[in-house]
Amino acid sequence: MYQIKVITHFAAAHQLRNFKGKCEQLHGHNWKVEATIRGEGLTDEGLLIDFQEVRNATNSILEELDHRFLNELTAFKDQNPSSENIAAYIFRELGKRLNDNKVRVSFVTAWESDTACASYGEGF
Repeated sequence: MYQIKVITHFAAAHQLRNFKGKCEQLHGHNWKVEATIRGEGLTDEGLLIDFQEVRNATNSILEELDHRFLNELTAFKDQNPSSENIAAYIFRELGKRLNDNKVRVSFVTAWESDTACASYGEGF
């Protein structure tokens, strides 16, 4: 089994509803996002998938989140835009773009700071 990882970033604001702490107030993060893709075989060029293809697909999702108030987006109207839910959202959206019979999104990690992150996926 092969895995590749692409790391990218976005900045956005959010509030955690019903949190009963400082994070219930409007605040922002510069999120780092790690997208990990897995598969068993390589192309004739010796690649699982082109890094640029993964980066482009990931960035197309992050463009929807970047410099936005996440609570106002449809994806987070009924759930908190927590790092956990952000990772799950990106995982699902990235899977729609990349999953096929050769590669699958294994997991996505959303870092809200240098010391705190959440991951969502299949391949832990």
